[in-house]
Amino acid sequence: MESASVQIISDCFVKPKIASEEANKPIYFSPWDLPLFCLNYIQKGLLFRLSENQDFIITTFLKDLKDSLSATLSHFHPLAARFATVKRQNPPSMVVFLNPENSPGARFIHSTVDLRISDVLQPTDVPLIVQSFFDHHEAIAHDGHELSLLSIQVTELIDGIFIGSLRPRMAVRNACPAVTDRSRNLLQFAVNNRSRISPPLPENYFGNLVLTVTGTTTAGELMEQSIGRAAWRLHEAMVNHDDKEIKGFAESWLKKPFVVKMSWFFDPNGVHIGSLPRFDMYGNEFGLGKGVAVLSGYGNKFDGKVTAYPGRDGGGSMDLEICLLPENMAAFESDEEFLSVVN
Repeated sequence: MESASVQIISDCFVKPKIASEEANKPIYFSPWDLPLFCLNYIQKGLLFRLSENQDFIITTFLKDLKDSLSATLSHFHPLAARFATVKRQNPPSMVVFLNPENSPGARFIHSTVDLRISDVLQPTDVPLIVQSFFDHHEAIAHDGHELSLLSIQVTELIDGIFIGSLRPRMAVRNACPAVTDRSRNLLQFAVNNRSRISPPLPENYFGNLVLTVTGTTTAGELMEQSIGRAAWRLHEAMVNHDDKEIKGFAESWLKKPFVVKMSWFFDPNGVHIGSLPRFDMYGNEFGLGKGVAVLSGYGNKFDGKVTAYPGRDGGGSMDLEICLLPENMAAFESDEEFLSVVN
């Protein structure tokens, strides 16, 4: 596997099939979006197995996906745009916005790799080559001034297909909650599925909510108390995250703007859990049947990051992606109490 590498077969850009008048207008960001420009692109993808007797023609598959993407972008045109920054001297100001002008569109890549699905799934740790299944490696949202905001990479394995997508958080929020071509069953290119869940999320939902439980409670104190006490602290944090709290943040940010740095918000000894059980990742089948694994790329990973997805088999099962430093992972894997639960 060490000698395997991803080879790019083709690379193109896809524009909206229908360019509406609305699609030519710039879109400006809220104070919630602007601090996020230094975060990595969101990178999520699905791995599918191809059976030997499956009637699969890669050229037809790619054409269908590109046609579907083009139709999708007609409805969610900001994902075909680029970021732009305009500076003014009098009065001094700087405006960042989604600019639809002179953009080649969303990027679409076809690549291959000389690996089998077992080469990806059997190792205890996710192989580093999986990072090459995604475009814009190590890019941050600000790079969307030059790079595509949405990129789809289809990678052929010997016995499977991997479909990876990436996009900045603020582009998703201002374009749509999910990217889907309703005219085909081909499907959700942005795999967080927010508009396809049942029941639908409310209209005022605009992204993952990160809550900070304030106070001086330590891990030791939590262990001494019941789990109900910890749950109550989380409940209080959610109840207090109301309209007043949100508007207060916006007002304070306007007075003293900042960009987000991971080190500000995440304790080195803490655990951060992302995603939601509502995001039906395995519900995105792309005409290939149910995927065998959900994988992510390089973006937004750090020691203590956990991403949770509904499990492939349903029934309340979960897929967990756990990111830890090698020494911490070794200790985690040797925890007999934990292993007795998950094995």
